[in-house]
Amino acid sequence: MAAKHKKSPPAHPLTRSQQAWLIASAPLTVAPGIAYVPGWLAASVGIALLWRAVLWWRHAAAPPRWLLNALALAGCVGVFLSFRHFFGKDPGVALLILFLWLKLLEMRQARDGLVVVFLSYFLLFTHFMEAQGLGLAGFTVLALVVVTAALSSLAQTRQSVAARLRLSALMLAQAAPFMLILFLLFPRVQGPLWGMPRDAYSGMSGLSDVMEPGSISNLSLSGAVAFRVRFEGDIPPRHSLYWRGPVLRQFDGRAWRAGFQRPIRRPQDPQEMTLTDSVRYTVTLEPHNRHWLFALEMPLTAPADAIISNDYQVLSKQPIRSRIRYDMQSRLNALPQTGAAPAPRTDLALRPGNNPRTRALLENWRRELNTGADAGANADEAIVHRMLDYFRRESFFYTLTPPLLDGRHSVDQFLFETRRGFCEHYASAFVFAMRTAGIPARVVTGYQGGERNPVDGYLIVRQSDAHAWAEVWLAERGWVRVDPTAAVAPSRIEAGIASALAEGEPLPFMIGADLDWLRAMYFRWDAVTNGWNQWVLGYDTLRQRETLSRLGMRQPNWKSMTTAMAVLCGLLLLGLTFWALHKRARLTPVLRAWNRLSRRLKRAGLARQDWEGPADYAIRVTQARPELARPMADIASLYIGLRYGKLDGQKPLDELRRLIAGLKIARQR
Repeated sequence: MAAKHKKSPPAHPLTRSQQAWLIASAPLTVAPGIAYVPGWLAASVGIALLWRAVLWWRHAAAPPRWLLNALALAGCVGVFLSFRHFFGKDPGVALLILFLWLKLLEMRQARDGLVVVFLSYFLLFTHFMEAQGLGLAGFTVLALVVVTAALSSLAQTRQSVAARLRLSALMLAQAAPFMLILFLLFPRVQGPLWGMPRDAYSGMSGLSDVMEPGSISNLSLSGAVAFRVRFEGDIPPRHSLYWRGPVLRQFDGRAWRAGFQRPIRRPQDPQEMTLTDSVRYTVTLEPHNRHWLFALEMPLTAPADAIISNDYQVLSKQPIRSRIRYDMQSRLNALPQTGAAPAPRTDLALRPGNNPRTRALLENWRRELNTGADAGANADEAIVHRMLDYFRRESFFYTLTPPLLDGRHSVDQFLFETRRGFCEHYASAFVFAMRTAGIPARVVTGYQGGERNPVDGYLIVRQSDAHAWAEVWLAERGWVRVDPTAAVAPSRIEAGIASALAEGEPLPFMIGADLDWLRAMYFRWDAVTNGWNQWVLGYDTLRQRETLSRLGMRQPNWKSMTTAMAVLCGLLLLGLTFWALHKRARLTPVLRAWNRLSRRLKRAGLARQDWEGPADYAIRVTQARPELARPMADIASLYIGLRYGKLDGQKPLDELRRLIAGLKIARQR
């Protein structure tokens, strides 16, 4: 007996309507990621989309396979040359975009369309590796509607554009309640669901543990949000808003670097927790891929999974790679003493031989004070004040565009020649001068100030608020904050960076713009964005437990949440089923009789198509079975008259039923 070979299913070529939907969905899918791929790939995508649209318009065939293979090979080589490897987020997304536009060029059949749709769905997900803002979420919903419409076009070919978009939106709307249930009840995990590639956090910006001339001034040109703060009560005065970050203690003549931070665990003193000058607040910190958490000076508590170092930095045990929220309590204007004594080898260390003019100036001041009335312990404090008076008295300027300084004698060049600098110049020169005079000193970087959003009451601290100041060790007082920038530009501390810079200095647009209506719009949008960040992106384990407790779940755990999730999804599915049954069109007796005929003919190999009318169907059946010509003509005539014409009453309906029941349909081999 000869073996029977199973025939492969017939190929279904894509119609022009299906191709149009797939071509239209591709730009929406790729658009958010174009900014993160090499320029040659972005240009290639534009050319490929234009090429595919021209082929569709001219009814032309797809490019030959050899050309597509050559383009694929060239694209892979280009990705490798751009990233030097194929593993990671950036090259992975670039390859997906490359494969999508190549598939658009070669698509011929319905299965090719499915590949395009699935690639589009996955690419929409990858965009959230770069950002999770409200604007991107809204754009993704729009793209999902179009991509889902393209998917539905592969199953239903005859439908208007408006009807297809409406169907796609309805399908996504039906999935929204399930999404909400899963969002509220799916157990949250600490950290990501899977390990992110090494380059997933390469684009994050913020303060570094190295400060050299120009590092903070460049950061101050960015209007990006560093963190937001919600205070319990009134916001403290601006001159008290020093947000402590990295402490830099090692100086190589040009750059300051952070040294080793020895962790300390300060016991929480109940009396200290109730001090009148302490403030409580909640910080929502943007990711910066570093360990430090920002807090007002001086922090009294540390969040969970964080420590306070010996120089009073609040350090997380893990790099901050996603937006986090933590509660803090700080005591304003406090002087840290316990556990924070100076380390002479670090806080007095200077390389010999550099900046001789500064050394000579401070040695002269020290000799004068040692022989004067301020000799002894007061001499250190007098030198601090004399250095600040030097900044006030001489012609120093606060600017974002200072002249370049050399490496070996940069402090001399700044103090005696250029005298133009930003906060890092003044802090660096001041700490160097103090160490020259034998006073332990260090540089502290962080942020100073912030702007209150009048819509939601949050304090917005931007990258442009980045700042550097100094700390000196004074006997019987401990570490004392000294901000030499305030001696040159006091308005920087009291009113912000925009008021301290001269006219014409570069600034972020929203800081330098003097448009009240635009700022009002910005604050409203920022409040909406902050709400999205707090309640959607910030819906972590702690907030999930708080929300479920308010909803009546006393002790939420994974068992109770999974049970509630299954019950609610089941009830929702049952409700949608009843709704679908209720909305189903009621079949008239005439239509039920016609459907009965269609089922009988389908079993005989003469299935009726959805788009086929009764007259056309009767003609096709007659052509295939000439013996059914007379009864099919009578049945079609009665059906058309009863459903669309003027025939009415029980007698024509009974005749239709009799003809259908008496129709003898022989099965064919």
